Amino acid sequence: MSGTLVIIPTYNERENLTAIAVRVLAQAAVDLLIVDDGSPDGTGLIADELAVADSRVHVLHRPSKGGLGGAYRAGFAWGIEAGFDILVELDGDGSHQPEELDRLRERMPGADMVIGSRWVAGGSVVNWPWRRRALSRAGSRYARAVLGLPFRDVTGGYRAFSAEALARVGCADVASQGYCFQVEMLLRAWQHGLRIEEVPITFIEREHGYSKMSGRIVIEAMMRVTLWGMSGLPGRLAGIRSASPLHAMRRRVNHAQ
Repeated sequence: MSGTLVIIPTYNERENLTAIAVRVLAQAAVDLLIVDDGSPDGTGLIADELAVADSRVHVLHRPSKGGLGGAYRAGFAWGIEAGFDILVELDGDGSHQPEELDRLRERMPGADMVIGSRWVAGGSVVNWPWRRRALSRAGSRYARAVLGLPFRDVTGGYRAFSAEALARVGCADVASQGYCFQVEMLLRAWQHGLRIEEVPITFIEREHGYSKMSGRIVIEAMMRVTLWGMSGLPGRLAGIRSASPLHAMRRRVNHAQ
């Protein structure tokens, strides 16, 4: 099997799932994998009904709520085993627009990973209060500064990967959850020298249900990013020093002596 697999993790998304699934399946050459974490509201049953109605819909049932990172790891493993070329992360609440999928896919021949970015020119966020917008931008700026990442949207969850890129990154070893999972995946991809691009997207706040974001997830992200930054700082500083013209000149002088 080849083509694109869109992975949607779900937990209590019965009000949103059918509508977003129909929009995903309207895109060309796309299969859909729903990874449901034992939703008590019956989301898993709706996913099964969608799979019966359309052979392009696949469902993974996990016994309980295991976090965003675990759901994506399971979805990536399933998609790679099934032989898909491109694997896409997509929220199940309607905030990511399936109609913008080709913006990501059209960059894939030259990129290993494409980020749907809210914070590059042309990107936007709709119906977010200013505090939520400020928190998201501040989180990306902090992670960029601490980790030395050159990307604008470090925490965004609308992303496309080649199957080969996921194998190189070692996504099965990523332990983080929530926003921190997205940061760690990007950091690993950058460290492995993957070709990464950002394209603008429109992010629209959900109409139904509630956000899974919590203070615990934010705190986890801040702590992990800070620790990663502290552990990687000496190596980055050494790289900066070795790349500086002054350092290069000193090496030439020492070698001549």
